[in-house]
Amino acid sequence: MLRIWGRTNSINVQKVLWCCEELSLTYERIDAGMQFGVVDTPEYRAKNPNALVPTIEDDGFVLWESNAIVRYLAQRYGAGTLCPADLKTRFSSEKWMDWQATTLWPVFRTVFMGLVRTPPEKRDSIAISAALSQSAGLIKVLEGQLSKTRFVAEGNLTIGDIPVGAAIHRCFALGIERKDFPAVSRWYDELTQRQGFQANVMLPLS
Repeated sequence: MLRIWGRTNSINVQKVLWCCEELSLTYERIDAGMQFGVVDTPEYRAKNPNALVPTIEDDGFVLWESNAIVRYLAQRYGAGTLCPADLKTRFSSEKWMDWQATTLWPVFRTVFMGLVRTPPEKRDSIAISAALSQSAGLIKVLEGQLSKTRFVAEGNLTIGDIPVGAAIHRCFALGIERKDFPAVSRWYDELTQRQGFQANVMLPLS
């Protein structure tokens, strides 16, 4: 049985849950992190010494880091589909996974934390405004790609769309103007029609 530790409002956990839905995987999810605790217990730290979520255990194999988990699940259970068989398409997909983790999200996280997890009286409006502007500039990169392809790497959904889609949902929900990005909006609208995205990503932000 595949087990997933993590709370459903975590963007990183949502990536994994959405991936599982796309692969039609059966799994057990255990609440962990923030108000649920668990991550500081010796048992959990033995699996993930970072004390973060998500962590998975699949037939005795333990793995942490959300993008690595998505890669693993797609390779094991969706090789040739969610994980492209063509090497160039696969690594084009992985490129976008890394872009989300290293370029887009570190900037937009300031907006998310400021508007969602910080009380109004403690918000840094200057930092939030600057991060919104910088994020919009970064989304132009994605706009250029999606002006040429249906999904981030090709004509079908791949692993690359999962982290980027989870992040863009938050970008649109928290102030990025969709009208400025018609190709990204078209792609996002297509994601919203997918059951896995609806069930695991389109949740109230908290």
